[in-house]
Amino acid sequence: MDFEQKYHAYKALVDRYLADAIQASQPRSLYQPLKYVLAGGGKRIRPILVLLACEAVGGKTGDALHAGAGIEILHNFTLVHDDIMDHAHSRRGRATVHTKWDKNVAILVGDELLALAYRMLLKTSSPRIQDIASVFTEGVVEVCEGQAYDKEFEKKSVTVDDYLVMIGKKTGKMVSVATEIGALIGNGSDAEVAALREYGALAGQAFQIQDDVLDLTGDEKKLGKKIGGDVQEGKKTFLYLDAYRRAKGGDRALLKEIFGNGKISRRMVDEVRRIYAETGALERARARVGQDIAEANQKLARLKDTQARAMLYWFSDMLLHRTY
Repeated sequence: MDFEQKYHAYKALVDRYLADAIQASQPRSLYQPLKYVLAGGGKRIRPILVLLACEAVGGKTGDALHAGAGIEILHNFTLVHDDIMDHAHSRRGRATVHTKWDKNVAILVGDELLALAYRMLLKTSSPRIQDIASVFTEGVVEVCEGQAYDKEFEKKSVTVDDYLVMIGKKTGKMVSVATEIGALIGNGSDAEVAALREYGALAGQAFQIQDDVLDLTGDEKKLGKKIGGDVQEGKKTFLYLDAYRRAKGGDRALLKEIFGNGKISRRMVDEVRRIYAETGALERARARVGQDIAEANQKLARLKDTQARAMLYWFSDMLLHRTY
């Protein structure tokens, strides 16, 4: 089995687990939209990394499945609530929960997903369950901090470094939680656990910056959302912050005007893309993704040479070259 086949096999394993995990159906107003969320698909990157990290330190995949599902459910909790705060109408090509139902339903579904995430995690059989639960909880705390920074940034001046702190909490932390928990379940050494935690943080940061790039350069059908969504929402991404620092004259004034305006036309999105390209922001963002992935791979070099480690290298390459 090649690595891509193995990835899809693990994804199918996680999908089946999630499909069977929630047996309750009443109250219908809660469980119908909750199951709708979990059936929404996605790449299942975080749970697969739990499984691979467990394998990479000599553990068994099956031992990590409960935790992997818990982290995926937790990730979906953050998406449901983020969509409310971002006024997003679609997610993965489908209506968001607050759009399909309403905000009250979406808030409650998010709350329930958080509780279910803990329920799944705590099914894990491990002598290190206290450490596992602690890492998971710190992940929840930091993701909330990251989202708070994200909302604060809409109303204040920020730098690229500020942005990296924010995505380190909002995106990078949950990926590092996945790899660290996988290593703990596999009973890895302190050095192995640290290596995988650091790998996850760097891979997660690279994933988010690549997302910023794809928001302007990706394929709408593959992404399942409109191109230029970050621009239209006025999000201060790596691209915006890098371009604004370097833009001059009319382009700088245009960026300031566009990102201070709540309503942005499609033509303005094209103008922003042009500025990002001409200032080199797109090129530097791609270079930063490559740098983060290279550093992440250096962390993997501390692990034993196994098929699981080889697949983590493959995973890094997939993140680097992904187009959706």
